[in-house]
Amino acid sequence: MSAQRTLHHFPLDPGSRQVRLALGEKRLPFAETVERYWEGRPEFLALNPSGLTPVLIEERDGERIVVCESRAILEHLEEQEPEPALLMRDPGERAEARRLVQWFDRKFDFEVNAFLIHEKMEKRLLGLGSPEFCAMRRGRDALKQHLAYIETLLEERDWLAGRRLSHADLAAAAHLSVVDYFGDLPWGDFPTAKTWYMKLKW
Repeated sequence: MSAQRTLHHFPLDPGSRQVRLALGEKRLPFAETVERYWEGRPEFLALNPSGLTPVLIEERDGERIVVCESRAILEHLEEQEPEPALLMRDPGERAEARRLVQWFDRKFDFEVNAFLIHEKMEKRLLGLGSPEFCAMRRGRDALKQHLAYIETLLEERDWLAGRRLSHADLAAAAHLSVVDYFGDLPWGDFPTAKTWYMKLKW
């Protein structure tokens, strides 16, 4: 029996975008509920006490499973729906994919999102005032370094972690797509990264 899935997510949350991309690549249908996570809706907090998106509810054969936040959800999907695989069978490439997921979820988030997304979106949502130019410049400078790193990886690989599309590509694309939504990606300076992004996007 196939599973019934509901994804609680916020559209401009990179973690939510990673999960939606993975569900799409695996062609798994799901219903969705948009969560304004900063409001602390009690029903959502009952699902995930941390109050963070995404949360996947999966119902299969009378069993209800609640899986909280992107890393756990991605691993869960890979276990339950292994094909098409988003973690390669080669141990080296699997390790590299996991390293890069960590890179984007921690390093990119800390060096880019914490400035650009915080200034352009989070401050507005939380009523924290106007964006600060110096903070946005710091985020844009870091963004260029990350795009240069992506280009370095793609010089020798078809995809970020190796020969096949993996969670590494989904993580990178999820973070970049949020920045792209606000118009801050200097694609003209990074043509190889742009080609990779468009290949993944379409």
